[in-house]
Amino acid sequence: MRPDLFPSLTDSTVTADDTATLFSPRALYQQVAEKLREQIFNRELEPGSWIDEQKLAVDYGISRTPLREALKVLAVEGLVTMKVRRGAYVTEMSVADVNQVYHLLGLLESDAAAQVARKASDAQLAELQALHDRLESQTGQRDAFFRTNEQFHMALLAAAGNRWTIQIVDDLRKMMKLNRHHSLFKQGRIEESLAEHREVVAALQRRDAPGAAALMQRHFSNGLAAATGN
Repeated sequence: MRPDLFPSLTDSTVTADDTATLFSPRALYQQVAEKLREQIFNRELEPGSWIDEQKLAVDYGISRTPLREALKVLAVEGLVTMKVRRGAYVTEMSVADVNQVYHLLGLLESDAAAQVARKASDAQLAELQALHDRLESQTGQRDAFFRTNEQFHMALLAAAGNRWTIQIVDDLRKMMKLNRHHSLFKQGRIEESLAEHREVVAALQRRDAPGAAALMQRHFSNGLAAATGN
């Protein structure tokens, strides 16, 4: 097993007995799934590309059993497509897929914004404001902006308090990362997105539920237009 890929499995402070307890086959395939997600999101495994199980097993220093279990996890998440007698492929987003994902995100997150405006605590609103302030300082740092942007949206969902929405949106956001033409890649879209966030946060602070919902819906409509060129 490659120690650089899965360092926790080779930690010298862990005894053999500890390893049997802490790192079951289930834990191993979860680690493999996380590594595969990272490679997919970093475009080391490109959308539409075939996943060479034998090569990956050698690269990871593992058998193909945990690798296949990990691929099943990613298939459930939609990141991987299993094709009969052809193996596993990184899912490629069609224009229809992008439209559907943005449509659902707009519905779910606009509803969450309304809920937050109605019932969020002052501390939760302060957290959202702090994340927005961090975004304001990261316009020239695309990767950092992407991370903070996602943290902002997930913090909004956490404040809304619907765990089912959080679960669905988390899966949908994974799919968004497969889109070759992510909306924030478009010239000027980061600045536009930041201005839209600014308006959403202001509506939340005013406790304006209808306004927050409408602004969040517009945010996703504009993101879709940027992602699809429409």
